[in-house]
Amino acid sequence: MAEGVETTDASNIQVIELNMMDKSKYYPLALLSGACIRTTLYPLSLVKTRLQVQNKKILYNGTWDAFKKITQREGVKGLYRGYWINSLLIVPQMAYITVYEGSRQWLHNHNVESRKLKSFIAGGCASTASQVFVVPLDIVTQHMMLLGNTKTEGHPIKPGRTHLNTLNIDTASGSRLGASFKVMKAVYSNYGIRGFYKGYFISVLVYAPHSALWWLFYDRFSDLLAGISPSWVPRLTIQCVAAPLGGCTATLLTNFLDVSRTRIQVQGKGTLVSVLSDLWKYEGMKLFTKAITARMAQSTIFSFTIILGYETIKRWSLLEEHKADVRW
Repeated sequence: MAEGVETTDASNIQVIELNMMDKSKYYPLALLSGACIRTTLYPLSLVKTRLQVQNKKILYNGTWDAFKKITQREGVKGLYRGYWINSLLIVPQMAYITVYEGSRQWLHNHNVESRKLKSFIAGGCASTASQVFVVPLDIVTQHMMLLGNTKTEGHPIKPGRTHLNTLNIDTASGSRLGASFKVMKAVYSNYGIRGFYKGYFISVLVYAPHSALWWLFYDRFSDLLAGISPSWVPRLTIQCVAAPLGGCTATLLTNFLDVSRTRIQVQGKGTLVSVLSDLWKYEGMKLFTKAITARMAQSTIFSFTIILGYETIKRWSLLEEHKADVRW
């Protein structure tokens, strides 16, 4: 077996490390895959954000009700509000991949043998590093997501305003590009440059554990499934099933933190303790499941598609000397 191929006797799941790949193939393909996945899942992210920000059910009764009302009132394009700003997240996505793969390689070089421990540590490091770029784009995108929705039964709203439009931006006229500049201007006017990093530490607190847990559970479920699957089952199939299981587990454990993060970034005020206190006051135990359907759906689809693309691209990018060592 070529040096650098990591496997376990129980599962025979090979881990393809960065030094085993042709990077001129890997990075462009990863970029394309990430852009496609982000485009597909953006509507779920928008619905999740609106559900997390609303108090109780003042606008939407749930995930599917939100989809229905948004498309009825704003058209399909309403599901893609803020998309072009959000698409810039492809840059920190590449940074995430680089840090994740680099961290795994560094840990391997320093004699860390546990595959799960390497995944856990590398996932946390990658998420922490990428948040420097992600948070400002996330904040602008979230405010863009909350624009629109000018008609709500029983809750009169001024033209161009919405209960969720916390910056009170008039969207009755103008282009989406113009609206994005209005959001950035309003954030800066109200909070200064710090407004673009509002909730940075809670973002790290949410995403670093989620990322670490995601990779940990992904590896764990991969081993469990491989141990009970017939030998003829493709390894890629096992990985594509393990990924949603790992993603949903990590999502369930961190959902209340994600709700708090969204509130802090959109409302521009409060601490984690104060926001959690308010959420507990108004939502009670529902705090732990608020917008969970949208987030679980997003996590399931994201986990499946990202691993399908990620593991396939890694196999396509293998250097010739390693191709015989990695099983599809």
